[in-house]
Amino acid sequence: MSATNAGFVRSSLLVLGIGCLILICLVGSTLWLAERTRNTFGTVVDERALRRASADLMQTLTDAETGQRGFIITRDTSFLTPYSDAITDVANEVDNLTNLLKPHPDRGADVQRLRGLVNAKLGELARTVELTRTGNGDKAVDLVRDGYGKRLMDQIRAILDDVRDQSDARIDQGIANQVLAVGWLQIFTIGGAVAIFIVIGGAIGIIIQHVRDLQKARQEVEVLNEGLEERVRERTEDLIQANQEIQRFAYIITHDLRAPLVNIMGFTSELDTALQTLKAYVLADGQPLTPQQIEDARLAASEDLPEAISFIRSSTRKMDALINAILKISRDGRRQLKPEIVDLKALIETTAASVHHQIADTGGQTEISAEAASIVSDKLSLEQILGNLFDNAIKYKSPDRPLSLSIRTVADGRHFICLEIEDNGRGIAEQDHERIFELFRRSGQQNQVGEGIGLAHVRSLTRNLGGEITVRSKIGVGSTFVLRLPRDLSKLVGT
Repeated sequence: MSATNAGFVRSSLLVLGIGCLILICLVGSTLWLAERTRNTFGTVVDERALRRASADLMQTLTDAETGQRGFIITRDTSFLTPYSDAITDVANEVDNLTNLLKPHPDRGADVQRLRGLVNAKLGELARTVELTRTGNGDKAVDLVRDGYGKRLMDQIRAILDDVRDQSDARIDQGIANQVLAVGWLQIFTIGGAVAIFIVIGGAIGIIIQHVRDLQKARQEVEVLNEGLEERVRERTEDLIQANQEIQRFAYIITHDLRAPLVNIMGFTSELDTALQTLKAYVLADGQPLTPQQIEDARLAASEDLPEAISFIRSSTRKMDALINAILKISRDGRRQLKPEIVDLKALIETTAASVHHQIADTGGQTEISAEAASIVSDKLSLEQILGNLFDNAIKYKSPDRPLSLSIRTVADGRHFICLEIEDNGRGIAEQDHERIFELFRRSGQQNQVGEGIGLAHVRSLTRNLGGEITVRSKIGVGSTFVLRLPRDLSKLVGT
């Protein structure tokens, strides 16, 4: 399967999955609202029944009290009919109210108290009615005027009013919850509709993009077919350039290593010639020697042999230095990096302090500006890079002015940091900007000793850290070396 088709399939499956998820959310929210509505409706029905039961009980007691008062005042037995009916209904209504309050265990004490008050009220009503029937109406009136019955009714009314108030509060809360749930459903529905439109739009966009990708791929295939020979030629040129770079590096190494060997071979011949001269002198066995032979032997012992040995030793040291330089750069690539949090400003200040006396002796100065404060990298490599660059700035300072060394750190996007080391030294010719980073290569006229491995070492270290180094420079003005390093080396080396 091609990358285009694979991407189309993945995108289509993703859109389909999102659409299914949205539908599941809409169905789930609808079911949730339906369940919530059913619960709220049940709560409202139960609370309305509770409210009606408390109101009915209060009304029945009021009717009983009205019949009692009418009978006491008028002695008319017709008032006993509503009284009797109310007395019959009170017990059933108290039981009904008690059953409705069972889901509210916190009202248990109020139910018991209400029963006691109702029984007390019924007893008070029965006592006054009985007194009136037996001809003691005045005594019954006195009992009513005493206010005992009124106090009982006030207490009953307070309990029933509280029951109704709490029931109303629960009804209001249920309605409010229902309104809130409806509001959320509206939000879910609108959001789901918008999301579905977005998904549909995304699906259409994916299809359109897929069609465009197919068209583009087809065009690219046509272009590739038309220019295949040209692309092969370009790739061949790239390979040739890469091969030339390898050959240049091999030439540099073999040339610089071969020169000491040539010297050693040449002076080995000198040693052999001098040795033959000395052999003739030493092995003469008493035979007379000519003055020329004696002079040649003395010259070989005093000049030729020491000179040859000196040159051989010098060439050997040079070869050893070159081999060590190559090994040093090779070890850079094999050394295990140890990413850690490095305080850039502190590291720069420490490295600058180590060369401060060399700069200060010439009247120079160092300026540090660290906007990017820290980096996760290999501290040893950073120390070696900065040390080499600072040493180069001092070594190649301009003889016409004090050295001014400026070090800046700035953020380069989210993932990189740039270190700029700027000096006002002799500068580097434009054609040598790349050459100076090659092994054993130096630019310009040289009045300083060196093998040309410092900047090659710096580039090797920088690349090992996942970065790159470039230079901006003008002859007579100065140079700026720019290090671009990743903020977090651990993400590159997998530690």
